[in-house]
Amino acid sequence: MAHLLLLLLFLSFSLLPLLSLSATDTFVYGGCTQLRYSPNSGYESNLNSLLTSLVNSATYTSYNNYTFQASTPQDALYGLYQCRADLSMPDCATCIARAVTQLGALCSDTCGGALQLEGCYVKYDNSTFLGVEDKTVVLKKCGPSVGYEVEAMARRDAVLAAIVGSSGAYRVGGSGKVQGVAQCVGDLSGSECQDCVGEAIGRLKSDCGTADFGDMFLGKCYARYSTHGPPVFSKAHHGKPFFTTTTTAISLINLVVTVRRHLRL
Repeated sequence: MAHLLLLLLFLSFSLLPLLSLSATDTFVYGGCTQLRYSPNSGYESNLNSLLTSLVNSATYTSYNNYTFQASTPQDALYGLYQCRADLSMPDCATCIARAVTQLGALCSDTCGGALQLEGCYVKYDNSTFLGVEDKTVVLKKCGPSVGYEVEAMARRDAVLAAIVGSSGAYRVGGSGKVQGVAQCVGDLSGSECQDCVGEAIGRLKSDCGTADFGDMFLGKCYARYSTHGPPVFSKAHHGKPFFTTTTTAISLINLVVTVRRHLRL
């Protein structure tokens, strides 16, 4: 056990240059289910296949979902990922690789987990959630109140109204320094997305009041605004990826899986 802990410590330092954070890689929220799977089970095998598939797929499309059927219900697995629609494909792949490695460490041995970074989202579970609308509040964050500045609040309300009135899974708007963005997970229908975005923006306005910024993440969509200039979520990040190749990303995933197995021994 001691030499494995030393190995983990060495790896954490040796990978720092590769894992340097960018705006798209910033942690927003994460969570795990309480149900755990058995080591070396069919579920573990499906999960390892899913994580690899997510990283591979993110090199050429910004959204995908997977279903792994099994001979027993407890080994079935459902998963998806999604990148913010303004990201380039290299940045999308980088973000998903980062999310997968974080989620593997955060939710070790659990049957379900979800992780939201600034630029992407990953979720998996043994109970199907694909195509199911979910307006549960997952994260709410409101900035400090700026008081009722008539112009700023009028611009904010107009921007949020325009986002509600537009269509598509990804929506952005702005007026002066006021910026807003909303996005639905790709498995929702158009009407479900509209319903979810409307709920998120309604909650933003009622819960955040005159805050200078607000974030409202629901189970299948989010809406955000800022009154003080372009926030990080309104711009694509085109920095150098911390993973230079998809092969490197998958190798790191395999390494995390291997170390987790040894720590159980």
